[in-house]
Amino acid sequence: MGAPALPMPLRSVLRALRIWRAVLTLIVLLWWDGCAWTYPGGCSAERRQARQQQRARWLTAELLALGSAFIKLGQLLSARPDVLPAGWVSELADLQDRVPAFSFDRAQAVLEDELGARCAEIIDLDQQPLGAASLAQVHRASLRSGRQVVLKIQRPGLERLFRLDLEVMQQVAAVLQRHPSWGRGRDWVAIAQECRRVLLRELDFRLEAQHAARFRQQFLDEPRIRVPGVIWELSSRRVLCLDYLPGIKVNDRPALVAAGIEPSSVAEIGAASYLQQLVRFGFFHADPHPGNLAVASDGALIYYDFGMMGLLSDGLRRRLGAMVRAAASRDAAALVSEMQAAGVIARDVDIGPVRRLVRLMLQEALTPPFSANVIDKLSGDLYELVYGQPFRLPVELIFVMRALSTFEGVGRSLDPAFSLVAIAKPYLLPLMASSGSGPNDLFNELGRQVGALSSRAAGIPRRLDESLERLEQGDLQLQIRMGESDRQFRRMVTAQHAVGQSVLLGSLALAAALLGAGPRPLWALLPVAAGIPVGMGWLKLQLKLRRDGRIEQLGQNGP
Repeated sequence: MGAPALPMPLRSVLRALRIWRAVLTLIVLLWWDGCAWTYPGGCSAERRQARQQQRARWLTAELLALGSAFIKLGQLLSARPDVLPAGWVSELADLQDRVPAFSFDRAQAVLEDELGARCAEIIDLDQQPLGAASLAQVHRASLRSGRQVVLKIQRPGLERLFRLDLEVMQQVAAVLQRHPSWGRGRDWVAIAQECRRVLLRELDFRLEAQHAARFRQQFLDEPRIRVPGVIWELSSRRVLCLDYLPGIKVNDRPALVAAGIEPSSVAEIGAASYLQQLVRFGFFHADPHPGNLAVASDGALIYYDFGMMGLLSDGLRRRLGAMVRAAASRDAAALVSEMQAAGVIARDVDIGPVRRLVRLMLQEALTPPFSANVIDKLSGDLYELVYGQPFRLPVELIFVMRALSTFEGVGRSLDPAFSLVAIAKPYLLPLMASSGSGPNDLFNELGRQVGALSSRAAGIPRRLDESLERLEQGDLQLQIRMGESDRQFRRMVTAQHAVGQSVLLGSLALAAALLGAGPRPLWALLPVAAGIPVGMGWLKLQLKLRRDGRIEQLGQNGP
C-alpha cells in the first residue's frame, strides 16, 4: 500500500512554500549575480552574459519542476521582452511542454465524468497516449461509425492546482511591485492578472474547439493545408475530440525525403500559410513549433494544438499596413509615428534617439542581399531594444515575430536556400497598397486631410501677424529643446555618481583590509556589509552607462 495522502490544507501550504522557495532562491541568485566580487577573475560582459544564460536555464528547469501552471507562465513571459532580458526570453521560448503521462484508469475516469453515456460511442481507445503535456494527454481511438479520432484529456485535479498556483503568483507579483528597482516601469500585478485570465481560459477545451473550428474554416479551400475537424458531441470542458490526422514531423527531413516529399515545398507551404493567416484572416496559430506541425503523405501541411491562438484586430492590422509601407520606403519618422499611434512607443519620450535607432534597424534589415535568418536577427534586435526602453511591443506582435522566426528556422533546416523575405513579398504588397480600408474610408481620409490643410493655410496670415506683433513688443520667446545636451548631461551625472561610489567602495575595501589585519579582524565585516548595497548601486550605474553608450553608438552609426 502507498503512503496515505496528505490533507488538502497541508498540501496547499506545502505547495505554497515550494513556490516561495523557488522565488526566494531566484532573488538570492540575482543579488549574487549583481555583485562584481562574485565573478572569479573579475567581472566582464562575457562572464555576466554566461551567468545570465545559466540563470535562465535554471529558471526554465524550475518552472518545469513546478508543473503545469508555471510551464504556461514561462511560455507567456517569453512573450514579454520588455520585462525580461533577451537571453531569458529566448530560453523560455524553448520551454518544452512535456511531462510524464498519467494512468489510463484516470484518463478513463475523466472521460466517464465528462461524457457520461456518450462514452459508448468510443471504442478501441489506445492505452498508451500519443503524447503528454502539462495540461492534458492525447489518446487515439475509434468511433462506432469507424471514424478515427484523437481524444485530448485534461489532467485530473488540474483546475484546483491552477487556482492555488495562480493565487501564489498574485502574491509574488505584489511583492515584486513594491520593490523600488524591480517594480519601476513594470506592472507585475497587471501581468499576473493577465496570466491568470489566459491560463484559466486555456483550461476550457470548449474554447480550443472553437479555435480549431475557426482555423479549419479559414483553409477549407486550401488543399495544401489540413486542420483536424472537431467532433462536438464528444467534446466538453475537459475533453476535446478531433479527427486523427497522422503525419511526418515537419522538421524530419530524412523521413520527408524517404516519403518522396520535397522539403523545400513544405517550407514554402508553411511560410505562405502563416503569412496568409496574418494578412488575410488576422487569426493565427500562436505556437507553431515543430511539435505542432506535421506533413501528410501527399505533402500537405497539418496543424495541431489550438490552445494558444492570436488575433490581430482590424485597427492593429491597419497600423501594421502603415508600418509596412513606412518600412518599405525607409521612412523612419513615419514608422516611429505609426509605432507611437499603435502604443508600441511611449509618447512622452525623447523621440530623437528612437528615430535614429529605427533608421539604423531599417538600413540593416532591409538592405539586400538579405541574410537567411533576417527575421531571427530582427526579432533579436527588437528584444534587445525594448528591454528597459520606452518600447512596449503588443503580445500579438511578439507571437507573430516568434512564429515567423520558427518558420524561418524550419525552412532553413528543410531547404538551405529558403528565403522568407522572397515568399513574403506577394503577401506584403496588399498591406503596402492599402491599410485595409474601403473606398469610402479612403475618400473620408482624403477629405479630412484636405480640410485640415485648408484650415491651417487660412490661419497662416493671422498667426504671422500675431507673431510679428509679439516680436515688436518683445514678448516673443524662443524655446529650444536640446535633447542631445540633456542626455549627455544625464550621462555625465550618472558617471559622477559612479565615480563617487567607486571611491567609496575603495575606501570601504581599504578599511576592511586594515581592520582585518588588526587585533580584532571581525570588525572588518562592518565595512564589508556596508559595501554590499554600495556595490549593487555601483553595478546598476555601470549597466546604465553601458546601455546609454550602446544607444549613443547606434545613433552615431546611423545615416
